[in-house]
Amino acid sequence: MVAITPTPTPNPNALKFQLDRPATDRRSETFRAGSDPADSPLGARIFALGGVTNVFLTADFVSVTIDDAAQWGSMLPTITSVIEEHFGE
Repeated sequence: MVAITPTPTPNPNALKFQLDRPATDRRSETFRAGSDPADSPLGARIFALGGVTNVFLTADFVSVTIDDAAQWGSMLPTITSVIEEHFGE
């Protein structure tokens, strides 16, 4: 099972999801509106949840930024589940 530790960032609309494994096999990936879903399957899945403005994957974490109308209370468990599912857990 993948270990995921959500960590606050200086931006209240962004959380860092620390992983116990690499988030990507590339140097880094950024997924925004208009990005090709094939470029980042995990980024595309998180972005498709709605209320997400940016997904950044690098080394051993995923950073997710939500828009001002979204609430972390409802988004946090959903994003965590998507990350778990992505890694086959």
